[in-house]
Formats: sequence, C-alpha cells, structure tokens
Amino acid sequence: MSDNIPYEIQPEIIKRLPVKSLVQFRSVSKQWKSLIDSREFLVAYNIYHNQTQRLIVWYEYPVDTEEKYVSFIDDETFAKQGFAVTVPVLAKVLNDSRVVGSSQGLLCLHGYYRVPGHSRQNSVREMAVLWNPSIRKSVGVAVPGVLRWGLETILGFGVCPITSDPMIVKVTQVNVNWEMRSRVSVPWVVEVFTVSKGSWRILSSNLPNKSIKVTWSQVVIDRFIYWFAFDKLVAADGGFSTKNMIMSFDMTTEEFRVVDLPENLANQSYVNLSISKVWESLAVLEYATNMMNQVCNVWVKDHGVQNLVKKLFTINAPYASIRVLGFTKSGEPMMEVKDYYKEAPALVVYEPSLGHINNIGISGNYGSFFVGSYMETLLLLDQAGCSVYSNVDN
Repeated sequence: MSDNIPYEIQPEIIKRLPVKSLVQFRSVSKQWKSLIDSREFLVAYNIYHNQTQRLIVWYEYPVDTEEKYVSFIDDETFAKQGFAVTVPVLAKVLNDSRVVGSSQGLLCLHGYYRVPGHSRQNSVREMAVLWNPSIRKSVGVAVPGVLRWGLETILGFGVCPITSDPMIVKVTQVNVNWEMRSRVSVPWVVEVFTVSKGSWRILSSNLPNKSIKVTWSQVVIDRFIYWFAFDKLVAADGGFSTKNMIMSFDMTTEEFRVVDLPENLANQSYVNLSISKVWESLAVLEYATNMMNQVCNVWVKDHGVQNLVKKLFTINAPYASIRVLGFTKSGEPMMEVKDYYKEAPALVVYEPSLGHINNIGISGNYGSFFVGSYMETLLLLDQAGCSVYSNVDN
C-alpha cells in the first residue's frame, strides 16, 4: 500500500478486502501481519463484512465410508456449482465423528481418538475440532473428563456475536436409557471453553434441573445456543413420562433458560422431534408416518410471544424415511431421504410451494449427512495450525 496513505487509515481500507486477499497480504510486511492477526481487527472484520452465505454438506461416502465435504453458494443455482472442501488433518484422526454445528464461518466437529502408548481401556479420548474452511485453519480442543458407563457428553457450539469468541459448551449428563433403568438422577456438570481463554472452566450456578436431558439436536441463533431437550417426569406409581422443551444458553451471560413448547409438541414422544433454524428463526421439526411414507411438520417459534409456534408447512414426500438437515436462505428444506428401492440415502432440496424435489446428486450412508451455513471469515487466523488445546481449569 502506498506510503502516502497514513497508517491509521490503512486498516479501514484493508478490512474491505476479501478473506483470500487478506491471507496473502499477511506476507507483505510484519506490520500488516500484526494488524491482520490482531484480535481487534478480526472482530472488526467479522462485524463489517456481510459475506455471501454458503452451505457446507458433510456425509460419509457409501463405498468406503470416507468423510466428504462439499460447499455450495446459497443461491438459486447452488445445486450446480458445488466444490469439494479439503478435510482438516485433525478431523481425520477422529473416530465416530459428528458435526456439532456451525456458527459465523466456523464448524465444530466432535469425535474420539486413541492415545498411543496407553492401555486399550484407558486410551480413548474425546476431542472437538474448530475449523474455518475458508482459510483452511483448524485447532483441536481436548474435551475433559473420563469416559464412564452411564454418562454421556453433549456439546453445544457457537461464536459470540459481541466478542467473535468461539465457545464450546459441554454438558455431562446421565444417559436417559441408563437412568430410566437405574431410577437415579445425577446433576448436570457444565464446562465452557473459549478460544480467547484457551482452557475449560466449570459453571456451577444457574444450572437446569437434573431431570432435564439435552440432545445433540442444536442450532445457534444470534447469541443463543439452543438444544432440543426433554424433562423426565416420575409418576406417583414410579413410572416415567417426558415433556419436550428447548434449552437455551446465552453466550454473553452464560445463563441457561427453558423455552417451553405448546402442548401438542411438548407431549409428543421425544424421538419424533428435533430443531433447526429457518430465516434465523427457531424451527421445530415434527416427524410422523403417513401410510407408508414419513412426513415432517415444520413449526416456527415466534420471537415475541411466549409459547407461540406456527406451522410453516408440511413436507409430504414419497419416501420411506426423510430427515430435514437444514434450510436454504430462501427457506427450502434440505433433506436426507431414503426410499424402498435404493440402498443409499440421497440429499435433496424440497420446494414447499410446489412439492417439487430436486436431487442434488449426492448419496451417503444413512444418518451421516450434515448441512450447515457458513460465510468467509478470518476467525482462527491468529491460531497456530493443527494445534491442540489441552488445558483444563477445574
């Protein structure tokens, strides 16, 4: 940049550049690298830019179960211009991996790996991987705790919109199947990791009732992480029933809050419900069987009215099994579908107004698909590539 331009004006010019150019410009001078890598610049850049929304699809290829990632620009032509995304090295070491969620250009993966040199029974560890596909940068986060029979770990992930600080929330709870057999409830253990601190810490106040169970079905909207959850209720005769709800976590105040559902959804079997988001609104997905096919009612939570949920539409597609993975920015559901005559499920886009189904041409193993939205961002640019955070503050 010209020496005639005052240095104090240069950051205002630089932050208007696309991510790819900024990554290249870091090598121009130490001064520019220091500026672009600074936390203040990363936050300002994230707030300033209204990037093109993209969709990333994760699935297991049915032939060799290799994990694949494909990225699309989220517009009317997206099904015609997908391109493969390079999987980060840290993600390749994970077993039983899943995508926890996506937020502000980052994805959070979760899985298990074996530690060399340890006995087989003590060698399995949990790890989360934060990944920015735009700049091909990823960092690992060792998840604290010992794997024990009857306990399960549920993660939530989001980037705080105020601080642009990536956050992982870990909930340790008793597995619901084990608990219903043992009739023993154990209080929640909640731990929080933020990239700015680089370590885990335990939350000890404002924890939900120990009878409430959160699930892996989660979304992020603004400053809130939402999980689909249910409360296990014990009847006078010793039997059990459940009440469905949504659990929210405010990333700015670190407070949990129960979001109640109307009776028609609260009293359903919890296995028939999950959550998503459409047009930045919280959506509840209700599955049912219609003759030989599965249908899905899409309900949208009203921001301003307590417990008000409106039905958006019903997906009635000619498939034995459907699973809504997410929505395009125009509100069209992206689904994993399976029919009676094909072995591998397919990824399709459903047009609610017409009932039309567009097959994208991607097939994967049953239950392996994930769809998340993301944008280009500089988050994680200041992190050492393939580094692993392993500090735990108790």
